[in-house]
Amino acid sequence: MQAILSAIANAKPRPGRPAARLLAVSKTRGAEAVAALAAQGQRAFGENYVQEALPKIAALRGQGLEWHLIGHLQSNKAREAAQAFDWVQSVDRAKLVEALARHRPPEAGPLNVLIQVNIDDEASKSGCRPQDVSALAEAVAAQPRLRLRGLMAIPAPDPDIARRRAAFRAMSSLFDALAARHAGVDTLSMGMSEDYLDAIAEGATMVRIGSALFGPRAPKKETNA
Repeated sequence: MQAILSAIANAKPRPGRPAARLLAVSKTRGAEAVAALAAQGQRAFGENYVQEALPKIAALRGQGLEWHLIGHLQSNKAREAAQAFDWVQSVDRAKLVEALARHRPPEAGPLNVLIQVNIDDEASKSGCRPQDVSALAEAVAAQPRLRLRGLMAIPAPDPDIARRRAAFRAMSSLFDALAARHAGVDTLSMGMSEDYLDAIAEGATMVRIGSALFGPRAPKKETNA
């Protein structure tokens, strides 16, 4: 973790952007692995699935950790997500905005929201179209129990880093336009273990790193039908 933090600190950010934050992607990892990083000072952790995250959040409550939902969120899980997480980075439709706002406990404070953008127009990937960001941002900003913080994207894993950086640049332009219209927009979440330095160079303010921190995930066990 210290090596990654050092690399982030030494990366040259896009002019006008703050230093990037590290989001440790703890999906598929146990509470013990999260606690080990927390003991080294890491506070922000990202989870893909609500049901997988809830036991970890409960086990580590009181340690001052910040929990981010980064995976696709189904509307029927919005209540649990709104109650358990500090951030939801995968908001991509108006129905989800309404559900999260309705279920966010007032005493918890506003839920931090990032709009997920399908920047490469991949049919199999979640996220709104770039042209829909503005309307969705207005919907989030209109909800007092939500706080619009910015954008998130998972560009296609293109082996050509030039094309991947072009997607990062497109996200950065969307982010600049959004920040010009909405006060408090300060987070552009993009870049993972294999390309986070390129993402920072193109404007990322948060990078999501899992395998470079925790090691490769164990292969899925095959089960008999």
